[in-house]
Amino acid sequence: MPWTIPNILTLLRIALIPVFMLVYYLPVSWNHLATTALFGLAALTDWFDGYLARRLGLSSPFGAFLDPVADKLIVAVALVMLVQTNPNVWFVIPAAIIVGREIAISALREWMAEIGERAQVAVSSIGKIKTTAQMTALLLLLYRDPLWGMPTAGIGVVLLYIAAVLTLWSMVIYLRAAWPLLSADRKP
Repeated sequence: MPWTIPNILTLLRIALIPVFMLVYYLPVSWNHLATTALFGLAALTDWFDGYLARRLGLSSPFGAFLDPVADKLIVAVALVMLVQTNPNVWFVIPAAIIVGREIAISALREWMAEIGERAQVAVSSIGKIKTTAQMTALLLLLYRDPLWGMPTAGIGVVLLYIAAVLTLWSMVIYLRAAWPLLSADRKP
């Protein structure tokens, strides 16, 4: 593994996960603020490591593998913790859609790479919009308290549903791109 700044930032994001979890469950009044800050830091490192890798030509196979894993891990952990705190069907539905789609698309990408067709399911612009809505939703839901009179939790739930719809939409796009290969009669 090359010890580049982008790879170090990705590893930092993974290392933040247990800290993020611990802080979330601390019985202190400031835990939601600290948890939000940690999640925000992780989101910034996600953007920044990709930017640096492209800008400085520091892309590596290790980084290309680990970056999406780090993203999916922290999002899944945040969603599981939020569902545990808000155990109602209206919160579980978008969380299950988001986590389920990530598992399905990861498996699809792995299979497509195995048969040499990984480019067919490259990240789309819908995926980037979905990620922005999802990260903003999670930041607002982790913060929970009203901010400048805005109901952050309510806005967060609306954005979570928007992210879930975009998640399904992007999954359909990926599946349509892969369908000719998935439905072919040939063996991989």
